[in-house]
Order: sequence, then C-alpha cells, then structure tokens
Amino acid sequence: MKGLPEVSQAHLDKETEHIIEKIRERGEAWIVGGWIRNLILKISPGDVDIATNLLPEEILEIFPKSIMVGEKFGTVRVRIDNESKEIEVTTLRSDGKYIDGRKPESVAFGVKIEEDIARRDFTINAMALDKGDILIDKYDGIADLENNILRCVGNADERIREDGLRILRAFRFIGLKDEQMMSFDSDLENAIINNVSMIDNISKERINQELKKILALNNRIFILQRMIDLGVLQVIFDNLEIDLRVILSNEYAVNIALICNSYKGNGESLSKYIREKLKISSKEKELIRFLHDNGKRIPDNTNISEMRRFRASVSENNANSLFKYLRGIGVSTNDVESAIDSLPPLRVGRKPLVNGEILIGKTGLEPEMRLGRLKGWLHRKQIEMDLDNIEQVLELLDDIDWENSNPAEWPYLSWP
Repeated sequence: MKGLPEVSQAHLDKETEHIIEKIRERGEAWIVGGWIRNLILKISPGDVDIATNLLPEEILEIFPKSIMVGEKFGTVRVRIDNESKEIEVTTLRSDGKYIDGRKPESVAFGVKIEEDIARRDFTINAMALDKGDILIDKYDGIADLENNILRCVGNADERIREDGLRILRAFRFIGLKDEQMMSFDSDLENAIINNVSMIDNISKERINQELKKILALNNRIFILQRMIDLGVLQVIFDNLEIDLRVILSNEYAVNIALICNSYKGNGESLSKYIREKLKISSKEKELIRFLHDNGKRIPDNTNISEMRRFRASVSENNANSLFKYLRGIGVSTNDVESAIDSLPPLRVGRKPLVNGEILIGKTGLEPEMRLGRLKGWLHRKQIEMDLDNIEQVLELLDDIDWENSNPAEWPYLSWP
C-alpha cells in the first residue's frame, strides 16, 4: 500500500505493551483486528484487541484484577493494578455453528492463530501482528484496503448468515477512509441483499450503536444512500420515509430527527416510533420530539419579547440542537443566534416574581386550575417584558378577564 506506515508494536502505549510482554512470558500473544487496520489507514488506532493461546484462567492468574467478560468465548478484560485502562484478551478459538444469526452455538479453544483469523468477518479485520512485528495477512487485507474493497473472509453468504450485525458493520467499514469510500465486492453485496431480513435478529440496542457510529463518519450521507440502495434502512425503520437532502450535524439525535423530518405525524409519535426501532435514550427521545414539533419555527430576531421567551423556555442545549436542526433543513440561523446572544440578561432572572400565595391574596381565587394558569400567564408576561418587581406584574391583571374567560386559552411560558 502506497505510504504504508510501519505496522509495529512500537505504536502501542506502554501499558498495552506491558500486558503483551507479560502474556508472552507464559505463552503467545498477537495484536489482532481493528488496531492494525486503522494503523494502516493512518487513522486513530483505537482500542487494542489481543489474541493468545493461553486459556482465560491463565490470563486471570497473570492479571488477578482482571474481569471475565465472556467466559464462553474466552474473553478477559485485563487491568493492571489500579490503572483505569482495560484491554480485552481473547483465547484463540474456532466457532461452531451459528444457530440464531448472532453467536456461535459452541467454540473450541486451543487452535492456531490462522484458524482464529479464519472465523473473522472481513479481510481488513483478519490481520494479526506477531512477536517481532511479523504481520500475518493470510486473506490479503492490506491489498483490499489499497484497492478500496470490502470483502468477507471465506464465503460471504455464510459470513453474513452467521451474524446479521455484520451487515451494519460492513456499511460502517466502507466509510472509514475519508478521502474515498470503499466498495463492497460483488459477493458481499449480494450476501447483504439476500440476507437483509437478518437485521430483525439484531437487538435494537446494537443497531442503535452501529447507526450512531455510521452517523459519526464524514461519508455518512453516502453510506446511508447505500443502505437505502440495498434495502437496509427500510428494514431498520420499517419503510419510514428517509430524507437525505439534509445537512447532518455532530449530534446523533439531531441527525435522526433530520433524516426523519418528512414524517407526517407529531413529535411524540415519531420519537416513540424511533425509540421502538432503535432503543434510543429517554433524553434522545425527548429531543427528537422537541425538534420535530418545533423544527419549522425560528424566533423572530426583530421581536425582543419572543427572543426573551425563547431563551427562558428552551435550555441552552436544546436551543443549540434546534439551530443545528434548522440549519440541517436549510434555514439560516445566523441572525437569530446573534440577536439572542446579544440579549442582556433578564433583570430578575427566570424565576416568577408572583407566586400562588400572592395571587390568592390579590384575586381571592381558589388553588385550582384557574389560579395556576393565571400564574403561568403572568410569568410569561414578566419574561417577555423583562419586569423586575411584583407591582408591575400584578398590574397586568387589568389586561386579562381572569374571572370569566377560559383559562385553558391563556398562554403560559413555553416555546413556541
């Protein structure tokens, strides 16, 4: 590969190098997978995965403070003393049959590194670095990186049918190179098309995790289009209309709201639907609801009362997310953002000056809905007019028929 960096253990940090050397005092150890791939691509190598011929219990003897995280699959999360850094070490294995489209029914330890590599998903992930910086690349992963091809190890249809998550991983991997998208080889593309229904076997949490990684890539719009071309997004979102004519942001929930902006229902039904499909967090669900309901509204930068109410009603985080959403659908927010930033602080802050006790004393109302809605209306007016004393707020009672009109129609502090 042109300009190939030296694939060497010298690129490791001292803690990881120490772990490998300690394992090699009793057995063999190889660096495997994504760390090698990313080093070749000259991107952040990320976490290091180590394969070893030692059994999990032997690793635990060497590193007593480690944690067994996948006993059946031979994985130990290694810790050194009180260091916060953790490295996953997995015993060499071969996999039995996959019966549920996610995990093998059984595994066998005690195999050679070549057999361990043979069970991996794609050639670019099937490389191993041995002692003395000897690179094992039996399936030509470097050549595939050079030729911008994503190819399965062995039979593509078998690899995909073993684990449906590999479909989503495949789309993530073709976007790893910023300067040029990788392409699926024909066997992999056909395997994805023929087995796309296997996505239904993947947990919603795992789908969400992979989609989050895809939407963090620079080539994400092109990847999403490929996912549509091969029928993948249609399965994930159950044929919900996806809009890719948007400008995506650096915030996941905003991006989900953007690509779903054509949804005809309200924000509550959309956010509920997305949570069902992706198991997003409650915070993300609420933000998607807010953006879908309010994403077509922008504060009037010539109306100081409206801008005050917006700033008092919408948290700074939600305001920033809303502006990202608006920019994503092609609305310029520069003027209103500048206008809001230049607003002086409210003289007495956001807290209402008139509480229920004061209002009961002034109006004689009972502590029920009419009183609560009147208090909310006064609070809204206080914010919009930037009033700074109780007397000014109470004078506003002359502007509303608080005794006879319908309190449900009185606006309170909110946006819009």
